[in-house]
Amino acid sequence: MFIPVRRKKARKQESKKCALHLKHHARFRDCCKSCFIDMIGALSEALMSASTGMLVVVVASQKGGAGKSTIALHLAAAAHLRTVLLDMDPQKTLARWWESRKAETPALAEATIGLLSAKLQTLREEGYELCVIDTPPSVTVSIAAVIECADLVLIPVRPSPADLWAVGATIEIARKADKPFAFVLSQASRGTTLVTQAMAALSEYGRVAGVIHSRVSFAGVLADGRTVMDHEPKGAAAKEISDLWDVVAERLGAMKKARKAVKSISSAH
Repeated sequence: MFIPVRRKKARKQESKKCALHLKHHARFRDCCKSCFIDMIGALSEALMSASTGMLVVVVASQKGGAGKSTIALHLAAAAHLRTVLLDMDPQKTLARWWESRKAETPALAEATIGLLSAKLQTLREEGYELCVIDTPPSVTVSIAAVIECADLVLIPVRPSPADLWAVGATIEIARKADKPFAFVLSQASRGTTLVTQAMAALSEYGRVAGVIHSRVSFAGVLADGRTVMDHEPKGAAAKEISDLWDVVAERLGAMKKARKAVKSISSAH
């Protein structure tokens, strides 16, 4: 094997190159460290500022009649947290339900799009742990603004071709805002191929967090401010809501852990 012999002059040149390289490397290392710290700080701020002390779930769907309000109020009632409902749907289904409710939980609040950020900050300061927001059935700039405040977007979808065609617009808004989302198959009929096909189609775009079947009990309890858990705690409808909340709680719990990890790294630097 041939081993090239370097002359002293070459060695000196190499030495200078190495010294220069090390000098630049040190600067690069310090720059990278500084950039890394800035990046962690920005990431921490992005994760923590939007929902410090309170997680926000937005229930959104372009299609009317998908069960947004029913899912929102049942999810809020099922959460074992200090929870507040935020009714941003002009139909005010949540407000009417809440006014008829005898139980003190969940709480109810209202806000306009322009004052949403300020309202969420007030709710955080009041010690709420979870805010569930009901939105109007449309895809507008205002809906995009609400989704911007979300930690998780739940998209109710009925197992019908029309609903599946329409869901793409809501997915696009969530993706553009870089927000995690999951589907809730609502008003499903047992033993139909449409349900199976809808689950398969939705699963290509995201997780199906739960299936809520069409039941008379969901409509029956709204008039007097109750939930299916109040009506029949061990019933099938209550079990579906409980299963949905378990999946949502798992997603939110993972987000909280991520925030704590980022906050810990940021504090260390």
